[in-house]
Amino acid sequence: MIDLPSLRRETRYGMPAADQILFNRYYIAGYSYYFRQPKWALEIVNPPAINAEPEGVKRLDNFRSDYRIPQMFRADLVDFEGSGYDRGHMVPSADQRGLELQNSETFLLSNMSPQKPDLNRHIWRKLENEVRVLNSKKNILETYVVSGPVFYFDQPVTAIGTEDENDVSIPIPHAYFKSVLTEDKKGKLKMWSFLMDNEGSDKPLADFRVPTTKVEQYTGIKLWDGLVGTDIEREKKRVRAMW
Repeated sequence: MIDLPSLRRETRYGMPAADQILFNRYYIAGYSYYFRQPKWALEIVNPPAINAEPEGVKRLDNFRSDYRIPQMFRADLVDFEGSGYDRGHMVPSADQRGLELQNSETFLLSNMSPQKPDLNRHIWRKLENEVRVLNSKKNILETYVVSGPVFYFDQPVTAIGTEDENDVSIPIPHAYFKSVLTEDKKGKLKMWSFLMDNEGSDKPLADFRVPTTKVEQYTGIKLWDGLVGTDIEREKKRVRAMW
């Protein structure tokens, strides 16, 4: 059975390009062979799941390789061992807690990128939590989120991984983006985008807001390309107040 992007709810407002599109049951990831990590990951926050647990399932922590990816481009657990970097989720585990399978999917390494612990466990996690707060508002129908790494090509790129010449190394991103699109119960769309360097910070989340067009320029991907028109172009250039 072919999984057509047009039939997936996550892609209603667009889906960026990637070397390999990985259609999971509850989110979609666009994988980069060059960077050996997700180029982006697209989700609907806490989508309804059939027979979901009312209080949500526990975090499974079953990190594992994604064997849909060719071995020469695939990240493995050993690549992160002793690196000093976290296996940073692009689609957060806490966003997908209706079913064990739903949560388990987020621990595929095709959803992971090497993040510094001071980022992953603090300001990045805070942003993930705030997106869930936004999604819980009564007037919000659905919240779409796409997240991914950012590489600054005017800066040196280092990598983690094994020293085996037959294995791969994983470049360490300089920063990460998260772009949030909400649809309220009247069909109105709002957009926020964030850009965070791969390091810790005590700054408020509002300081990391950027125009969506800036994320597009830095990553070379088109966000929410299913939306067209002058209103959308203005929304992409806008920096909205925090919710």
